[in-house]
Amino acid sequence: MDKPAEMFDRAYEWSALSRFITDPQPGATLGVVSGRRRQGKTFLLDAACRAAGGFYFGATEAADAESLRRISTALTAHVRPASPFHFADWSEAVDALLALGSDRPLPVVIDEFPYLAKANPELPSIIQEALRPLRNQRTGSRTRLLLCGSALSFMGRLLSGNAPLRGRAGLEVVVRPLDHRLAAQFWGITDPHLAMKVNAIVGGTPAYRREFARGDTPAGPDDFDNWVVRTVLNPETPLFREARYLLAEEPDLRDTALYLSVLAAVADGNATRGCMASYLERKATDIAHPINVLEDAGLLRRDADAFRDNRPTYRIAEPLIGFHHAIMRPVWDQLERPGSAARVWQASRRRFVSNVLGPHFEQVCRGWALHHADPGLLGGLPARVGHGTVHDSRTRTGHEVDVAVIGIADGAKPPLLAIGEVKWNDTVGTAHIDRLRHIRGLVAQAGRYDTSGTRLFCFSGAGFNDKARAVAEAEADVQLIDLATIYGEI
Repeated sequence: MDKPAEMFDRAYEWSALSRFITDPQPGATLGVVSGRRRQGKTFLLDAACRAAGGFYFGATEAADAESLRRISTALTAHVRPASPFHFADWSEAVDALLALGSDRPLPVVIDEFPYLAKANPELPSIIQEALRPLRNQRTGSRTRLLLCGSALSFMGRLLSGNAPLRGRAGLEVVVRPLDHRLAAQFWGITDPHLAMKVNAIVGGTPAYRREFARGDTPAGPDDFDNWVVRTVLNPETPLFREARYLLAEEPDLRDTALYLSVLAAVADGNATRGCMASYLERKATDIAHPINVLEDAGLLRRDADAFRDNRPTYRIAEPLIGFHHAIMRPVWDQLERPGSAARVWQASRRRFVSNVLGPHFEQVCRGWALHHADPGLLGGLPARVGHGTVHDSRTRTGHEVDVAVIGIADGAKPPLLAIGEVKWNDTVGTAHIDRLRHIRGLVAQAGRYDTSGTRLFCFSGAGFNDKARAVAEAEADVQLIDLATIYGEI
């Protein structure tokens, strides 16, 4: 299957779908495609159906009987049988879908599958029965049935534990947001500094450029502030209310006020459960369930502390939601009034840098170390990259480590390949390097990691002074990483 020319990237996802759809082996097979909304799943699957002559059905939030009528009508239009389909139940419908692949491998896509399963919870079990190994309808078919959904909490449970479809799927694809490099290319931004600021607001969601911003991108670094005012903070654009809709679309979120407050607490810098509980003036046990639900929905992400056990921190997984809670939600009434966006943004830029851009830059640096950095530069292949706090017993203080690169353990202790400090607005000097040296010594004393080859990385969006550059040139274990390095060639 040839990937459509208008499809940006998604080469990995398209290749996986192509192999699954064109697999000539006999027997119907099941695949699952998931991912947050606006990532291009529907475009991807619809293109696959068009390329292979398959059948695509997009479910809606409706009663079970209405959904059966809709799929009957859609399948009748696709197959054009002598008499139209009128499915009495989903067993009949699934058998008819399997019959489509009787002659050749054929993709059959059911998009927004959670809507159907919500109206009829027995549907996964019905599909399980239809795909039973020795069932004639399955063995005589080469239908490649693809279930797709945006409700991450539901899709995550679809193939897990004792779920009916556990062990039935031959393909599981997660359509993720574009990373910082691909997002810059997609938005047509060649300046790394500007690309990072835009990415801190809209992340790597493709739909935010084409549909939501109608192709409006910053003309250059000097146009960034105006772009924020005319798109994200403009009540006339879809981006203005998108963060609210993302939360409302999750089926497992019922008490939205509490979930909004939890996200607001994290956006305000309260990264631990204790800090969140204090911010909300509640007990930590009271917010345990909302945190878990937000995690399952892909809106909140838990990061383990690389140096202390059982001390996880939390961050908002979707940049637009973080921007909304840090910048827009506190002054929502003002923003809804036309003409107020410029005034609000003027007063919010400092908060944007400290609460949104700075933490996002740190996360991008961790992602660069894990996915893009040359293992030779790091001193080995990273097993995981995180952050944490190193305790200094002598001064009774904790030292924050923005980037901690842990390697693959060959011996008793895993190697700590690198530790790093991230500064967006500060020019990095020798004091930052000396601080990392001190932290490396503290980690060595703790004995948890092998620090014999630990390298020191300084990340900066503002650059490095001459003394820091001189140290990096003289000492092989010191690396200075600027935005050009993080973005590569864009």
